[in-house]
Amino acid sequence: MSPTVFRAALCLLAALAAGCRSSQVASGGPAIIQPGAPGQDNRVVSAAQATDLSKVQYTEADVKFMQGMIGHHQQALEMAALLPERTSRDDMKLLAKRIEVSQLDEIQMMQEWLKARGQALPDPHAHHQHGATLMPGMLTQDEMMKLSLTTGVEFDKQFLLGMIKHHGGALVMVRELFGTAGAGQDGDIFAFASDVEADQQMEIDRMGALLKELQK
Repeated sequence: MSPTVFRAALCLLAALAAGCRSSQVASGGPAIIQPGAPGQDNRVVSAAQATDLSKVQYTEADVKFMQGMIGHHQQALEMAALLPERTSRDDMKLLAKRIEVSQLDEIQMMQEWLKARGQALPDPHAHHQHGATLMPGMLTQDEMMKLSLTTGVEFDKQFLLGMIKHHGGALVMVRELFGTAGAGQDGDIFAFASDVEADQQMEIDRMGALLKELQK
């Protein structure tokens, strides 16, 4: 190979290397090859694009989870609203306030999530309708009536038993969501369902300890 040809080859290699580096810098990181769909070419994406979950699509199961959880939360609010006039315990009143604040905020979040995606907003009070299908853990109308007719320590016990059952139903709903193929991948859904799982289990443990104290 002549010196002229050799120098030309070196210049070509240098130019190609510089081009690769420029491409990586412009894309914000090393280039990643994303396989194309059948019959389509592969394409180069940046590391940032490869980890971006903003375009993950929600599923029908996600929508049903949000719609069902709104009614589920609403009943928890109705149960908590019974408590202030039927108990003398400050820790029970604090529990009711904690439930009220968290459930109201989450209902609003779920409604906004559905509206942003053009999905129907359910009637939060639909569970009062005759023959309504209840979400897991929800109390029947008879159980709610029985709870509303008790006071004092007996009310405290029935409330805790009912709310433990109610929270347990929320955990079932989360497990069903994550157990459905493709569901729970939307960023907002995943974060919310994970928080529900952690928070409801924590409250179940707290209420279980309080129930044991009342049963002594």
